[in-house]
Amino acid sequence: MRMRRHLSVQREMSLLMSSLLIAVLLATACGGSRPAPGSQPTKGDVTVYVAVPLSGFQANAGQTVLGGARLRAAEINEQGGLMGYRVVVEGIDDESDSDVAVSVAEQIATDVAAGKRVLGVLGHLNSGQTLAAMETYKDLSIVIITPTASEVSLTQKGYTNFFRINANDAVQAQVDAGFMIDTLGARRVAVLHNDDPYGIGLAASVADNLHAQGAEVVAQIQVAVEQSDYSAEVAQIIKSDPDGIFYAGYEVECPYLRYALTQAGVTIPFLASDGCFLSATIDESNETAEGMYISAFGPSPWTAAGSDWILAYQEVEYRNPDTYSLNGYAAMRVLLDGAEKAGSLSRDSVANAIRGLDFESLLGHINYNADGDLKDPTIYIFQVRDNGFAQVFPSQ
Repeated sequence: MRMRRHLSVQREMSLLMSSLLIAVLLATACGGSRPAPGSQPTKGDVTVYVAVPLSGFQANAGQTVLGGARLRAAEINEQGGLMGYRVVVEGIDDESDSDVAVSVAEQIATDVAAGKRVLGVLGHLNSGQTLAAMETYKDLSIVIITPTASEVSLTQKGYTNFFRINANDAVQAQVDAGFMIDTLGARRVAVLHNDDPYGIGLAASVADNLHAQGAEVVAQIQVAVEQSDYSAEVAQIIKSDPDGIFYAGYEVECPYLRYALTQAGVTIPFLASDGCFLSATIDESNETAEGMYISAFGPSPWTAAGSDWILAYQEVEYRNPDTYSLNGYAAMRVLLDGAEKAGSLSRDSVANAIRGLDFESLLGHINYNADGDLKDPTIYIFQVRDNGFAQVFPSQ
C-alpha cells in the first residue's frame, strides 16, 4: 500500500528509521542469531554439489547426506562464509544408477567449463556410481569427497582430488568378521551378498577375513538388488547348517531376507553391512528385525550429536537427521576446512590442505593418508533393540 503523498520526506525517513530500530530490538529480544553487519559473505557464491540418490529406493539415504551438508554450509555462512564466499549447496540426483552418475559428472564438468565457481562434489553415495563418475571428476579442477562409498580400489587409482570420510570395505570386512567370531561366537558362516559391485567386493573380503581368523564359510550366495523373495536362498542356508549369517547389501533386500529367515525358524546371529543401516531395514521387516546386527561407518546422530545440533539440523532440513546426516556434515566440514586452511579455492591447494587436516569430528578422528583414505577409521556395529539402533561396538 502506498504511503499518503502529504507526508513529508522527513517524516517518511523518521518512520523508516523507527521501524528499523523496532525490528532490531525485536530480533534481539527474540534471540535472533543473524550475523552482525559486515560479517555476511561479500565475494559472491561458491557451489558445492551433493551428488547422491534423491529419488528411487535410496532417496532417504541420499537426503540424509544432503541435510548434513546443508547444515554445515549454513553454519559457515552464518559466520561470514568461506573466505567471504557464500557456500551454496546444490543437491543433484544420481538415482543410484551409474549411467546417471556419469551424466551428473558431465553436467558438473559443463558448469565448471562455463566458469561457474565450483569448489567440489560430495558424492556419490554408492561405490559403483562413485567409480563411474570419477572418470570425469579426476580431470576437473574440483575436489571430490564421498560420504559413504567404501570400495577399496577407489583410493588405489591415483586420484589426486579424491577423499572419503568413511572406512573402506577392507576395514569393515576385518571388523565384521572379528565381531562375528569373537562376539557372536560364529564359526560356520553363511555369506550372502547382492549383485552390486559393493556387495560382491565386501562379501569376498568378509569371507577372506573369516577364513584368516579361523572360521569356515559354509555357503556363499548371491541375490539381486531389490530382491524380495528369498525362499530358495533360505533353503540353501538351512542346508549349509551355519551358526551365523553375514549379508552384504542394501536396505531394499535386507529386511525381506531377515523376514524370510525368521519365518523359516532360523534364529542364528545375523550381521548385515553398512548398506542396511537405515530405518527402512527395521520398518520393512514386518517386526522381525529385532536382535539383528548392522555395521556402519558412523554413530547414530541421536547419540553422537547434541540436542543443539539436532535442532539446528531440523531448522535447515525440516526433518529429523538419519543414518548418513553425520557423514554429509563431516564431509562438508573436511571440504570447507581444507579450503580455509589453504586460503584458496584451487583444487590442488585444497587437496593438499585436506591431507594435512587433523581434528575430531562427529564421525571420529579425521586425518588422511596420501591416497585419500582415513588413517584411523572406525567401524560401528549396532543391534536392533525396541525398533531402534543400539550401538554395541565400540562399547560406549
